[in-house]
Amino acid sequence: MTTTTSSQLDAESCYRAVKSRDRRFDGVFYTAVRTTGIYCRPSCPARTPASANVTFHVSAAAAQAAGYRACKRCLPDATPGSPDWDVSASAAGRAMRLIADGVVDREGVDGLARRVGYTSRHLSRILTAELGAGPLALARARRAQTARVLIETTALPHTHVAFAAGFSSVRQFNDTIREVYAASPTQLRGRRTNSRPATGTVSMRLAVRTPFAGRALIDFLAYHLIPGVEVAGPGWYARTLTLPHGPGTVRLDADDTTAAGETAFVTATFALTDLRDTAAAVERARRLVDADCDPLAVGDHFAGDPVIGPLARATPGLRVPGQVDGDEVAVRTVIGQQVSVVGACTVTGRLVAAHGVPVETDIPGLTHLFPDAATLAGVDPEMLPMPRARGRALVGLCAALASGEVALDRGPDRDDVRRRLLELPGIGPWTADYVAMRALAHPDLFLPTDVGVRNALAGLGHDPASVIAGSERWRPWRSYALMHLWNTLMPSATDPDRQES
Repeated sequence: MTTTTSSQLDAESCYRAVKSRDRRFDGVFYTAVRTTGIYCRPSCPARTPASANVTFHVSAAAAQAAGYRACKRCLPDATPGSPDWDVSASAAGRAMRLIADGVVDREGVDGLARRVGYTSRHLSRILTAELGAGPLALARARRAQTARVLIETTALPHTHVAFAAGFSSVRQFNDTIREVYAASPTQLRGRRTNSRPATGTVSMRLAVRTPFAGRALIDFLAYHLIPGVEVAGPGWYARTLTLPHGPGTVRLDADDTTAAGETAFVTATFALTDLRDTAAAVERARRLVDADCDPLAVGDHFAGDPVIGPLARATPGLRVPGQVDGDEVAVRTVIGQQVSVVGACTVTGRLVAAHGVPVETDIPGLTHLFPDAATLAGVDPEMLPMPRARGRALVGLCAALASGEVALDRGPDRDDVRRRLLELPGIGPWTADYVAMRALAHPDLFLPTDVGVRNALAGLGHDPASVIAGSERWRPWRSYALMHLWNTLMPSATDPDRQES
């Protein structure tokens, strides 16, 4: 089912999904019930309303703008986002990623429009047409959802919750919560008895579609650890975060969930210097774990394929690890050109120790923030622990990132970003495509020259040249095919007998 605008939603298909309580469509569209004035996720366990009494909306904000409040039973705002935001990467999808990161709260609608590359008026028209609500309404819906989670899972004072969620005043916070949830903040908190202490530590459950190969995701992240910035152990991964208002850390605890069609959760525990960064930290953790992926669509596409099919059945729900900072991914990718993963991690760790900002954390091993692009742009390439040509390429890349010539915040068009990367000295197709896959969440990239790909194919008994020549059949999910091949080479970081990194 294709879902892009409210007017283009197929009402019959949507209603069938609602009748079957199909969790695959949670976050893809929302069901509003005229007789009750509430909106729900498609899988809501309540009695299915009559088809004449429902309308369908492509965003929670659109349902709220139409006058509906969130269902208290199924919590429709606490769902994975639409996979289409990454698959098509339209202006609306790119804007939604930035809104989730809190750009509207920090920079306003004009700042959001500037990042996406449109005027604020034209962007508002696009969002209203495709998502049923403008940028302010979409940001408001995101603030309400963040506030509800904080109210129900922490003992933070409501004043702190209001500003942590991005509201500009306590009155605005109170009014929005009452309007969206038909309950006051006090009433929402009263329904929960497991609130945590009022500290800068916030624990949330990040919703992901199933199946979900959580341990394979942790294995990948653990294999690429940068000393001082990241640590990992059996079933968990933690790292430092550079956030708009200060540093922080996140620990992710993930496991495998193979019950297809359900909703799984990754536990994310944040320690934040400034609680205003809550929304940004959550969004960055979500994109790190590829939370909005539709694994059933990916798995169905590979069914019957002689190469990827068996791998997809062996590891259902494999994700493409994302990032918490696009600039960091680009720097790490350039350092990793033509060297082993272990060698790249060692060199990057030296770079962090020399130029990263030291921080104090409660997690042993997390000691530094990854150095920002502006800092690295001022480093003498001759002093970097790598070949001179690669050092010059790294400094040139960082200068382009620091100046805004290249932006990896998921706002600009992907093709434009790739073109600009390739214009930089020392940046070739492998680097540009890997950055696009990890930093821009591109689901359809393949690296035909990658040594790991060829080794994986040879190890599986296939002829690398012939398989790579036919890789077009894996569109539009070639990034996931790539991950399945790499996964065959990945050492396990989740073995209980393995020493923690």
